[in-house]
Amino acid sequence: EPLVRVPAVYYPGINTSIITRKVRVFMSLYEFIANLTDAIPEIPADSIISRTLYAGDDMKAVLFAFAAGQELSEHTASMPATLIFMQGEADLMLGDEAQSAQAGTWVHMPPNLSHSIKAKTPVIMLLLLLRAAT
Repeated sequence: EPLVRVPAVYYPGINTSIITRKVRVFMSLYEFIANLTDAIPEIPADSIISRTLYAGDDMKAVLFAFAAGQELSEHTASMPATLIFMQGEADLMLGDEAQSAQAGTWVHMPPNLSHSIKAKTPVIMLLLLLRAAT
């Protein structure tokens, strides 16, 4: 689908600035994806894919796909973050603690927690970045 510039006023609950988003045949007050793993049909070897599924004032949702052996090196996020593992197995570092993740693993991290992810198998993971209410 082509991306077009659409006045946000057509989307209730979103500020009136101009946003870029996919235009759908119908207007909706919500976002719906029936199966997140279908959003990334194939994970190319030696790669990490990220797709922003939603970006609003309250949160940002990013779907990641890691080929086996790929890694996000140690980093921090300035806001609370939640990881939801949909598929595969990964090694995590959360602060100074090593953890294992597999399909169904849920992790919530406070702001500025140092963390890293290394995929042992192909991994699909949803990242939710939570913004403070204003």
